[in-house]
Amino acid sequence: MDGRVVGLSGVTVRRGGSALLDGVDWTVREGERWVILGPNGAGKTTLLNVVSSQLFPTEGAVEILGERLGGVDVFELRPLIGYASAAVAGRIEEGTPVIDLVLSAAYGYLGRFREEYGIPDYGRARALLGHWGVGDLADREFHTLSEGERKRVLIARALMADPEVLLLDEPAAGLDLGGREDLLRRLGALARNEAAPTLVVVSHHVEEIPVGFTHGLLLREGGVVAAGPLDEVMTADTLSETFDLPLKVERDGDRWSARAL
Repeated sequence: MDGRVVGLSGVTVRRGGSALLDGVDWTVREGERWVILGPNGAGKTTLLNVVSSQLFPTEGAVEILGERLGGVDVFELRPLIGYASAAVAGRIEEGTPVIDLVLSAAYGYLGRFREEYGIPDYGRARALLGHWGVGDLADREFHTLSEGERKRVLIARALMADPEVLLLDEPAAGLDLGGREDLLRRLGALARNEAAPTLVVVSHHVEEIPVGFTHGLLLREGGVVAAGPLDEVMTADTLSETFDLPLKVERDGDRWSARAL
């Protein structure tokens, strides 16, 4: 695999005559921590759907963990890819207990069926929930949780199968300031852990880039504006082009901010 976790070449996704992604080239290597930034409609979620093997491109080639999309059984590939998004939350049945939701990720399900779990499975699920600050919610029903609690549960679920790559679609969306900062602190700790999977996080906001992230991909109208190390990508010129707005970009330690000129 040569250290390459994700490789996209000329990837285009068309729907209804529109290109949601347009000729995207992108490479992610082991140990990298990527943030994908762009305005609404830029193609960020579509890109994650491709990388998670949920969506096949109209054109182009996709390699995930050394396997060519279209030439591999995606049901064998998907347990290696942790994925948390609002779309996942929307498919969870009413009444699903949190502990069952996390446990069932080991089989790629969204809730318990007839599968059996052992003591180590329960131990891992409860440990993950505790690590993300929601250990006391294990026996609650998922749909009774707050938005911030749901986000943390879904991240714990995405990590249950010990994936090689973790994809998070707007994990801080809808959180208040305290919830956002606490989540970013936990994501930063995960990013600094050498044993953690390769990380890819989607966001609209540069303020939501966790400490410890190394690379950035900027998207606009389905195309790549810039991709590479954060220090090279996070410039006023590239971000202004991405968001079609003159911006001032500032860095305070390992945190970023941007505002209109």
